[in-house]
Amino acid sequence: MPVKYNIVERGNPSDREAPKKFYPSIQSSGRMTLRELAVEASQMSTLTTVDMMAAIESFLTIVPRELSKGNIVELGDFGTFWLRTETEGVNDQSDVRADQITTVLPRFNAGKEFKRSLDGIEFVKNS
Repeated sequence: MPVKYNIVERGNPSDREAPKKFYPSIQSSGRMTLRELAVEASQMSTLTTVDMMAAIESFLTIVPRELSKGNIVELGDFGTFWLRTETEGVNDQSDVRADQITTVLPRFNAGKEFKRSLDGIEFVKNS
């Protein structure tokens, strides 16, 4: 199934005087709930939907917990979760403190199989 896109006009934030340009912007075709994910995954395994829900819930508990310990969470060819921070710099090394970390953001790097599945996406203009 192709992924639909809309056309959006955007200005250049670093040069407000520059002419605006038009860009394709992916349009969501829907959502998949946790329960729907569990139902579909259970059809591909020997687990029941309830068992799959429990497994997914466990996974969703473990990943943030491991990230909060400073660990990188590797999911094989699917990809890797890790943390990125935004910080404020200081002039002297001895002045560096933890409170200079202003934001902590989860990041995901897709693995080989994940990237390979994205390579085949067909895009069509949303009419």
